Formats: sequence, structure tokens, C-alpha cells
Amino acid sequence: MTLSEIAAGIEVTTEQRDRGAAVVDDTGIDLHDRLRSHASSLPCTAAAAATLIETYTAGASVGDAAREAAVAPMTAAKTLHRCGVSGVCPLAPTRRGIVRDWLAGQIGRRDAIDLTGGDEAAFALAVYIETHDPIADLADAVTRVDDHTLGVDTLGGSLETPDELR
Repeated sequence: MTLSEIAAGIEVTTEQRDRGAAVVDDTGIDLHDRLRSHASSLPCTAAAAATLIETYTAGASVGDAAREAAVAPMTAAKTLHRCGVSGVCPLAPTRRGIVRDWLAGQIGRRDAIDLTGGDEAAFALAVYIETHDPIADLADAVTRVDDHTLGVDTLGGSLETPDELR
């Protein structure tokens, strides 16, 4: 049997969903203005944050969005989190609980890293996410077109490898 015989009748039945950003703007201030007003609270410049949000919500991975904005992927993930984008934490909720236990001083750092999967970069990002809330004004401005929140499995494909976070 040839490859063309195996592939006969195969068709694509679903399409990729657009994760575009919608700007909720009751005050007449656009996303770029809001980013500029909170620039001191972001891990990168307001211009880079705008590029990250636009690129990521258009369907790019965190790594691709970071390259487009000329920032490190770790900085990109931190910025997206601060802007209210869900799903950038590389750890499942139960593993995030381990991070919270470490932050509370209930377990040692090495044990916490081992229990979360032994990856320093993922642990560092999870610690940042647990210790820095999204900025409410930015989270209000940046909404997802669909209500689908990225899960850990989907995120794994967008980060490619944890080494990209370094």
C-alpha cells in the first residue's frame, strides 16, 4: 500500500481558532495607552508588551511572540501574565500548589523543584506568577475573543521546550 492510498479520503474538518485580542474600551483609552500608563509595572517596555499581546493572541507561541517583540521568552511569559493573558504558567494547578507551599516556607526549594518536575525555568516562572497578580486595568483591556483558556497540554506545544524560557 502506498502513502497516497493511505491518505486517500483524509480531509481537514476543523480550523484553528483565532485568539485575537479584543479591546474593551469604555474610557476611550486604547491598549497602547493603557500599557504606557502601566509601563513601570511590566517586565518590558510598553511597545514590546503591545507586540507580545498582538502576536500571541494572533496565534503565535510564547517563544515566537518573544522573538517578534525582541525580548526573552521568560520576559514574554511574565508580561503576558501581568496583562491578564491566561494559560502562560507551565505548571498544572496541583504543581502550582507546591510552589505556594515553598513560598509559605513549608518545603525546601530543592524539594519543591523536584516535586514540580525538576525544571528551574518553569519553577521560576511559576514563582513569578504566584507572586505577581495581573494588572487589573490591563487585564480588563485585554480580553480573549473566545472564552477558551489554554490548558497545560496546549501550553506545552506553545512553549516548545522549557529551555526557551532561559
